[in-house]
Formats: sequence, structure tokens, C-alpha cells
Amino acid sequence: MLPTSLQIQKMDEAQIDKTILFTTTPHVERAKTAALKDIDKEMAVLYRVLGGTYTPEERRAQMKACIVELTSAIASVPDRFFGFGPVPLGLSLPDTSAWIEQHVVRNALKGVGEFTPGSDAQMEELTPIFAALSSFPGLPVWVHTFHPIGIGGLKILMRLCEEYPSVPVIFGHMGGIHWMEAIAFAKNHNNVYLDLSAAFTTLSVKCALTEVPERCLFGSDAPFGAPLLCRQLIEYVSPSAVATEMALGNNIARLLQL
Repeated sequence: MLPTSLQIQKMDEAQIDKTILFTTTPHVERAKTAALKDIDKEMAVLYRVLGGTYTPEERRAQMKACIVELTSAIASVPDRFFGFGPVPLGLSLPDTSAWIEQHVVRNALKGVGEFTPGSDAQMEELTPIFAALSSFPGLPVWVHTFHPIGIGGLKILMRLCEEYPSVPVIFGHMGGIHWMEAIAFAKNHNNVYLDLSAAFTTLSVKCALTEVPERCLFGSDAPFGAPLLCRQLIEYVSPSAVATEMALGNNIARLLQL
């Protein structure tokens, strides 16, 4: 979120000590109002990304600029922020590995993503990402699993999780409307983690915290979600204080070895 002071304000309001930042091309927090016409202007860039209308060269240039924006935000308040770095799709395995080394590892970022596949075909393009991450132990990958990804794309991601069991995979937004399938899969695959942000229903959060509390991760998807409300949701539906503490920080601290 920009300015960074707004992000800090939201964190303080929710009593959040540290936040993992992701790069973003659209900045909906810049919308003049919450009216559809203003939000749609900011979202137009995201629609182009999901639609695959940018050339590979344009997308890589965008990512490099976003990484500069991200690392600058982290450097401004290093005791409050960590970051995940983007990786372009469509590169060869050697080029993917080189990108991760140069733009993620050397910038001390803690993982890769987010990835927002706009189709099943784009989900398939994550294969070199998973293959490359096999050589970077401890780096998790965050993948958007809500709309426009459907059950077909989710099954492709599940297959990749099984083919690369050493790669920690965070299911962003917990599968969306397919949250039951995502939770059931996570129960049987120790490398799968569930991001609880943008939940399809409060029941999905309660179920995840009941079934796999050790692999649930608090998230707010800010600026689309409010950190305070997302924290309160977990605290309200959680089956136990232990599960709450796991989701609100213990799990991600263990995953990232903080």
C-alpha cells in the first residue's frame, strides 16, 4: 500500500508487528473514492495482467520496477516488513533460477509470488517455478487460488504440489469457492499452507483452523481487505487460543524461519 505510512497505520490499528509485503501493479488505495468508476480505473492494469495482454518484456520491466518499490518500502521500516518477490512466467528453467537468485535471494526476500494465473494454461506455466524452487530450500511460493482460477486450475496446482513436495506452497485465499477441496488437500500434504485472506465464507476460515491449524496463515489482502477485521475474524471463529496464535504468527514464523 502506498504511502507506506498508510500500511503502518493499518498495522498499528490491528496490532500487527510485522507484515509480508507483495509487489503490486494496481494500487486501488489510490482510487479517489470507493465508487466503482474510480476503483475500475485502478483495476484496469490488473485486468490486463490476468488477460495476458502485456508482452513478456513489458511484464518483466513492470516486475523490476515493482521490486524496487517493494525493497524501498522494506528499507524504510525494516523492523516491520518482510517481502516476497515476483518471478515472470514463460522463462526457461535456467533463466527462472537466475531471476530468483538475482531478484529474490539477493534482495533478502522471503519467498516468491504472488502469482495470479488467469487461466489453467497460465497455472501450467508455474512448472518451471516449482522446478527452480527445488534448488532454493525454504523459499515458499504464494499462488492466487480464487477467481478466475477454477477447479481445473486448482487441480493443476495440487499436482505441482505433489510433484515437488519439498516446495512450500501457499494457497492464496484458500481456493475461493473451492475451499473445501483446498482444506482437504492440505490435510494430506504437509507442504501446503492456507492463506486465510479474502475468505469466501467465515465457515471456510473456521473449518481450516479446525482441520489444519498448523498450516493456516493470517492475511488481509490489503488494500482489498482490512487487517483489523481479518484478525478479528480469525479470533472470532478459531476453535482455540492455540489455533489463533498459530494462524496469527507462529506458523509463518516457522515457515520462514524468522
